[in-house]
Amino acid sequence: MHDFPAGRFAVWATAWLSGRTSYDQALDALSGTSAHRVAGVPGTGEAVSLGRALTELRGLGERRFRLVLPVAGDVRGLPRVPGLAPLALESGQAAVGEHLVLVPEPLGPEVVQWTAFPLAGAPPVPPPPEGNLRAVSGALDLAVADAARILAGLDVAKWNPEVPARLSDPATARAPELPGDHEPLALSVLVRARRLATVLDLATADAPGAAVNHAQAAARDEALRPLATAVREAVTAAFNAVPR
Repeated sequence: MHDFPAGRFAVWATAWLSGRTSYDQALDALSGTSAHRVAGVPGTGEAVSLGRALTELRGLGERRFRLVLPVAGDVRGLPRVPGLAPLALESGQAAVGEHLVLVPEPLGPEVVQWTAFPLAGAPPVPPPPEGNLRAVSGALDLAVADAARILAGLDVAKWNPEVPARLSDPATARAPELPGDHEPLALSVLVRARRLATVLDLATADAPGAAVNHAQAAARDEALRPLATAVREAVTAAFNAVPR
């Protein structure tokens, strides 16, 4: 859980649709160094460029997109559209608007394929509750403290010595490019959440040669589950924050 193209799409498309940034700024921030193609946009017969997809949003009446990070057993915020949930679960993310949902699929380091799902005729789905940034920031702190205590008891350093150091003093994570008026606390929360996502990867990947039995692995996973939930909620809240 490190890169969130659907989050970038949600924040930059919303900024453009609300007149807070220019089309060129939004497109540059979304494209980066990758090639993007979007399939399924209403009114287009084949896959189109990301720029063309952005242009079509206004005609569809879109006003705002929200990031949704679905996981097995929790797909709140995803409309009931055939084929959407399986693809969004596989991707782990989706940008949900009022008329369209877009799901990214990285096809390599330089290509992102997007699939658009029109929502015409779909039953309305209330957006998931958007966490207060200060609350999710506090939840991150509590989850980190609890995970550190439990992992110390499990002596997780035996199978991955990097985890305790990263958990207590994570390496600096590169801040994603966000609109200039985005909430500063949201950026801070997002950077911390991305750091902790790296910790989760390290903690769940057994170091070479480590002897981790089934009971240890189960206890470790149980200890990390609240941290994973806190990271997911923090990322969602940070990307979905709208300037006052």
